[in-house]
Amino acid sequence: MRTQFTNELVALTADLTQMCRLTHEAAERMTDALVGADLTATYEVFALDERLQTMYGACEARTVVLLALQAPVARDLRHVVTAIQIAGELSRIGHLFSQVADQVYRSHPEPIAAAPVLDLLGRMSGRTAQATARAQGAVTTGRHTVDDDDGQATMQALNQKLHATLSATDNATETAIALALVGYQLSRTLDHTDRIERLIHFLDTGVPPTAQIVPDDEATG
Repeated sequence: MRTQFTNELVALTADLTQMCRLTHEAAERMTDALVGADLTATYEVFALDERLQTMYGACEARTVVLLALQAPVARDLRHVVTAIQIAGELSRIGHLFSQVADQVYRSHPEPIAAAPVLDLLGRMSGRTAQATARAQGAVTTGRHTVDDDDGQATMQALNQKLHATLSATDNATETAIALALVGYQLSRTLDHTDRIERLIHFLDTGVPPTAQIVPDDEATG
């Protein structure tokens, strides 16, 4: 029974690592889609999100099996609970990327915005790729490292600049709202990656994350 439990736990960890890789790949393809109005990259983001949602369902099922096989204690229990929470955060990130890609799809063949706004969105999207890479590293190594470059502060500054630029630009109200929503979705990605890193810190040290659980983003879809 214990051997089976250990094997399932190893498989769950492998699934999480794969989900992290797919999430980072989705971030990179989303940036390509956004900056280059690349329809192929847009479709790839949709496909990657679909794979993430499928893997999240598999992780949920695997977690049920783990808890049913044996009542885990101490670090094992922490590992199982943390794993399903991380899988949930990765699922939400995939959903956010898919929403951004949907805006690119709706705008095609034209870019999603004019150059000044597109440049800001491209920089914000690049930040999501950096953040997902950090989250992937944390999950892979099981260690949380301090971010010398405050990604959240930079993303907030970019988002504020985006709002100021939209206000100063002659856009239709509907267009401005859609672009502001894209900025919001990109910003929210870092909330989820930050929580993943806090969860890894919890797994490593046993010290619970202090921040509140990030709410579901389905309402923004």
